[in-house]
Amino acid sequence: MSRPDAKGWCPGAYKPMMSGDGLVVRVRPMMARLTKAQVLGLCETSEKFGSGLIDLTSRANLQIRGVAEADHEAVLAALNSLDLLPDDPALESRRNILIPPLWQDGDVTYRVATELVARLDELPDLPPKMGYAVDLQGGPQLSDKSADFRIERDANDGMILRADGASRGRVVTVETAVDALLEMARWFVDTNGPARRRMAAHVALTPLPVDWQAVVPAAPQKPPVPGDTSLGAIFGVAFGQIEATQLATLITATKADAMRVTPWRLFLLEGADMLDTAMFITNVHDPLLHVDACPGTPLCNSATVETRQLARQLASQLPTPLHVSGCAKGCALPRPCATTLVGNDGAFDLVKNGRPWDAPVKTGLSPDILLEARGEL
Repeated sequence: MSRPDAKGWCPGAYKPMMSGDGLVVRVRPMMARLTKAQVLGLCETSEKFGSGLIDLTSRANLQIRGVAEADHEAVLAALNSLDLLPDDPALESRRNILIPPLWQDGDVTYRVATELVARLDELPDLPPKMGYAVDLQGGPQLSDKSADFRIERDANDGMILRADGASRGRVVTVETAVDALLEMARWFVDTNGPARRRMAAHVALTPLPVDWQAVVPAAPQKPPVPGDTSLGAIFGVAFGQIEATQLATLITATKADAMRVTPWRLFLLEGADMLDTAMFITNVHDPLLHVDACPGTPLCNSATVETRQLARQLASQLPTPLHVSGCAKGCALPRPCATTLVGNDGAFDLVKNGRPWDAPVKTGLSPDILLEARGEL
């Protein structure tokens, strides 16, 4: 089965998306970092003009939920006053850049990522969901995250540019990486890549130049987990949804200097020590770290079921990863999972070791039936 077409788009600040609870306004912090003042201002904006809920997305962005259409301009004004709208509106949607969180000013991640941001206007017109990973802190950490152009380490600590979907990449340096990426983007357009929308789909059917497939990337590295790091404490967020009041309380209590967001439903508070709190995930063994669930009803118009309460109830009962999806689009996890529950006309279908749009092994399951049979899922 093929994935159902998405009815929306990746929202931005200037082009929000309507959901079941109002507009979703996405904020793309530069280098995935917000100062303490920006965090507190964002929380205040969420409470004043939204539902008080902030999403932490798989692209390391933040989303203010529940904004009324009449308040959109006021939200933009608030974000601009916080210096959270640094781009020309035409370039904002292009800044889909993933970086691991432990970068430091002046290191290779910082240098490559900031040059890429500065040269976004040189990119050709690309499909709107295309993105970039600057993944240079040891072995690749972002391999399972959405990115079409990947700048990574090779086994000898050199650098490569790799097209998503290709097993090998092209040798680059700090000085040449962005030039090479721009060349690859032009190749993608010139070889009719936009018709296939994403790099991996295009590479599967269109051979890359031979010298772009010269070197294998380094072995993957495990992503961070909740706990203390050299830069501060990392906290987890169940389902990636944050209550603005709780975030403001935490950053104030820890006396953190800034917040770095990640694509793993984790955030790092710079200069903070780990704090024992029930508001966020602090235990690396918490089962909610391995459960994906989209907002579901009533927050999403495409969903026919409530998702997150059921996901919480099942999280500690299943020995394998779990994905609870409000519909077959699978926005929270568009990849195979050991156990996937898919909303369908008010009930759930069960997919094993597959994607939400794959053929189910059972259909028409109610939450009560799932809770009773959880040991057999």
